Amino acid sequence: MKLLLTSGGVTNQSIRDELERMLGKPFSESTALFIPTAQWGQPACSPETVFLSTAGGWPGQTGLTELGWKSVGVLELTALPTIDRERWTAWVRDADVLLVDGGEAMYLASWMRQSGLADLIPSLDSTVWVGVSAGSMALTPRVGTEFLDWQPDGSDEALGLVDFSIFPHLDYPGWSSNTLDAARQWAPNIPNRAYAIDDQTAISVVDGVVAVISEGHWEQLNA
Repeated sequence: MKLLLTSGGVTNQSIRDELERMLGKPFSESTALFIPTAQWGQPACSPETVFLSTAGGWPGQTGLTELGWKSVGVLELTALPTIDRERWTAWVRDADVLLVDGGEAMYLASWMRQSGLADLIPSLDSTVWVGVSAGSMALTPRVGTEFLDWQPDGSDEALGLVDFSIFPHLDYPGWSSNTLDAARQWAPNIPNRAYAIDDQTAISVVDGVVAVISEGHWEQLNA
């Protein structure tokens, strides 16, 4: 699977160009599935925010579903255990890209395991995963206890499909807990390489090669 792990989504031309390169064809010829599951585990999210993200209704923002796809469907991971596996795996295999929204990373990782999507990922060689915030962090080895909002006393071990961790929304306006100083305090408790990235930055992983795509600010930690 090809991974485009972002903090804020496809927010600039550099990230957009990288996504199209990974797809190998224009957005207008690509089919997408949007996964909103992480929002349900995040106390700051609600049915309204799920709708706004799914329908591309956030004022002044171009959401993941608004990039000009040939088609967009919704895949809710909490429903998959109630659906015939062959049915939903066909939907996933037919998609060119999985658009995985933010929210609570450990909630998303848990439902990726419970639904069976995590087991399917290694066989999706040509599919592109576009993660936003928690949608990126769920694939990392550890998210850090600072980002546990669903089960604050639980483990911060995520899926470990990549060998680095992500501190998202670096220097986001008004978020005092997302400064570079905060990221540098978070990093020593992460036992692997890590990146602090802002919403104008993405991390591309193709065939094991990691590249930072940025028109903003980022820093590698735990080198």
